[in-house]
Amino acid sequence: MAMKLAASSTEYVRVTAVSKVAGVSINVASPPKFAFLPASSTGNPEVGDWVTGEWAAPAARILIGPNGGTTTLEPGEYRVWLSWAAGSENPVYLTGDPLIVY
Repeated sequence: MAMKLAASSTEYVRVTAVSKVAGVSINVASPPKFAFLPASSTGNPEVGDWVTGEWAAPAARILIGPNGGTTTLEPGEYRVWLSWAAGSENPVYLTGDPLIVY
């Protein structure tokens, strides 16, 4: 199911993300990073595409919108990417649901 957000709204975009070691959930010290790429893009995010969010277990979240948001998105459909540092790993995931800004 697509996430929908009015371009004039300021609210959190949340993505459920859990880090586990040997099947046990761990708290990740570094904040999550998000990238919002147009749905038409086919490549991975580049360094300048990433913006920093925060953890609100069990989700990574980022405030989007014109009134104090970390970033503001123009109307369109976006692919949402999530990344975070996890020890020696730096996983990068494309979330399953697009974000539609109207």
